[in-house]
Amino acid sequence: MKKNKMLGARGIIKSLENQGVEVIFGYPGGATLPIYDELARSSIRHILTRHEQGAAHMADGYARATGKVGVCMATSGPGATNLVTGLANAYMDSSPVVAITGQVPRPMIGNDAFQEVDITGITLPITKHNYLIQQADLLPSTIEEAFYLASSGRKGPVLIDIPKDVQLEEFSSKDIKRQPLEGYNPTIKGHPGQVKRALNLIKNAERPLIIAGGGVSHAEANEELRLLSEKGDIPVVYTLMGKAAFPNLHNNCLGLIGYHGRVEANTAIQKSDLIIAVGTRFGDRSTGPLNTFAAQAKIIHIDIDPAEISKNVAVNLPIVGDAKNIIGQLADLLPPVNHSEWRNFLKKVAQEHPLKGKMKGVTIPNILRILFEISQDLLIVTDVGKHQIFTAHYFPIQKSRSFITSGGLGTMGFGVPAAIGAKTGQPDRRVVTISGDGSFMMNCQEIATAVEEDIPIIVMIMNDYCLGMINQLQDIFYGKRYRSCKLGRTVSFSKLAESMGAQGMRVAKEKEIAPTVEKALSTERVCVIDFALEDTSNVYPMVTGSSLLEYIE
Repeated sequence: MKKNKMLGARGIIKSLENQGVEVIFGYPGGATLPIYDELARSSIRHILTRHEQGAAHMADGYARATGKVGVCMATSGPGATNLVTGLANAYMDSSPVVAITGQVPRPMIGNDAFQEVDITGITLPITKHNYLIQQADLLPSTIEEAFYLASSGRKGPVLIDIPKDVQLEEFSSKDIKRQPLEGYNPTIKGHPGQVKRALNLIKNAERPLIIAGGGVSHAEANEELRLLSEKGDIPVVYTLMGKAAFPNLHNNCLGLIGYHGRVEANTAIQKSDLIIAVGTRFGDRSTGPLNTFAAQAKIIHIDIDPAEISKNVAVNLPIVGDAKNIIGQLADLLPPVNHSEWRNFLKKVAQEHPLKGKMKGVTIPNILRILFEISQDLLIVTDVGKHQIFTAHYFPIQKSRSFITSGGLGTMGFGVPAAIGAKTGQPDRRVVTISGDGSFMMNCQEIATAVEEDIPIIVMIMNDYCLGMINQLQDIFYGKRYRSCKLGRTVSFSKLAESMGAQGMRVAKEKEIAPTVEKALSTERVCVIDFALEDTSNVYPMVTGSSLLEYIE
């Protein structure tokens, strides 16, 4: 190789090192072998997953736990398409991920070559941006740009597709081409006039309410939100994605809103005269029928993405910008306010409508209660299903980036790989996945990844031998006609875990819950606990009114 020249593959790895990348989650193939050959000489850690979907979810979990960009890599064709669900999940939940895929050599593109797919075309609707690189000298600037796009403004996944011959092409650092990034200039500071108007609305409100969305944590605005709530004496409710945005045991916290929300939280929305919505897209699971949502309230919507303003819910006062910046200003400028009458009303509603869940026996609420009593400082990751909603209600979260779940896409199989990514990014924290038997089976192969890479996560399977949420919907809406939701009792999850090198445990009696959980938390091994549930009750509260029930069906 000529002096001052390098291969495209070397340029890729060097560029990733320059971006501070510590780990890549990936699965090699022929179209990425030049990159892997260079990766072997890099300080970047590579975690070999057992499926590319797992790699995407690991990168997503890493990003959510750390606030950094998560990186995943796959080969062309099926390797690239296996990333799609994970990228869609990251896109829906605004998680900063950069995906690198190999592509067939440039002369073969469009000829239906072996393992060729148009991955940029496939992922166009589910990435913030994507690239097909045609020249090696564009690699460094493109990778730098991809990381900037993924981590700025409304965060999200970016994909870079790199033909194999580009990876093998020589280029000189003198030849690096930089192209201007036109038309992308995220607004960070809120408009001063809009902030002033919002301040006046908050001062004059009698029944103000804050809705905390996932954007609060993405913006690292948790402390500012707490200060605004305390100074303004404003109750706080959260979306599923916003659970970690505000301390769940705080006196001002009313809990989850929406279809599975707390009665007091949904009542607060319906009775409020001013809603301050921060970093939420007003998803359908949070709002229910739009024509009845917050009918008495003026709405201030704070979001970094102008496309979300009045997309689902018409708002009275939009403020586009970074939540940390805007909420910080409001908290600084707002004089102390007292809304004790409003809070006492909501407190009374809460007392009249406590959570209903069986707190004895091997039940999900009881398991979560015991888990919290044993250790509160956990990083909780959930899969998707009834166990997810029970966790949202029954396991309080007090710290930012301590609750990771699939919100917008509702991806079963997210939990285990996302937990591996989270633990990789936060090795000093205890990471526990709350999963269901259906969700666990979707990506259970990644237990082998965790064992092989020595990433000690704990997986708690809420085993009701069926697809719990499907069972619940058929129970409520389809006359208890249960179709294709029973999973049977064929699989022994503890033995399955042991076959992959993990520690497998099984709990069938209430007295076994605490000692088994304590044992799992005390070990540094990958642990899988199979909880044979005695109760398969529906998630409660399901809804707070018939309009929500009719809407969701």
